[in-house]
Amino acid sequence: MRFWDSSAVLPLLLEEPGRAEGLALLESDERLVLWWGTSVECHSALNRRFREGSLPGDELQLARETLRLVLQSAEQVEPTELVRLMAHRLVAAYPLRAADSLQLAAALAWCEQQPGGRELVCLDQRLRQVATQEGFNVLP
Repeated sequence: MRFWDSSAVLPLLLEEPGRAEGLALLESDERLVLWWGTSVECHSALNRRFREGSLPGDELQLARETLRLVLQSAEQVEPTELVRLMAHRLVAAYPLRAADSLQLAAALAWCEQQPGGRELVCLDQRLRQVATQEGFNVLP
């Protein structure tokens, strides 16, 4: 079981860099763990691409359906007070955006703040660096 950041979920939905690695990891993962806000982040990215003209309407619908299936089969970390407090600590300690701090805080909540030996799938360079500093094994 691995925690997946939104940046790693998007290539599962679209043809973009990281897709082959993500699909290989997905095949070997018994069950994805996602933050509660991942669906909003992914919908935002898909709709932005549609509005910008880089994602045709039929591909948008297919990506939304694939996202629905991914979310349906994933374990979800809910937005708790603990997640919020950990996110506060993370933005104070590292140069993270709010959404990235919430993603990482959710990953820390999932592993009960014991990230050693736990895997986090992420393509965002800044978040990868901080997750590594926090003790996660970052993939790919």
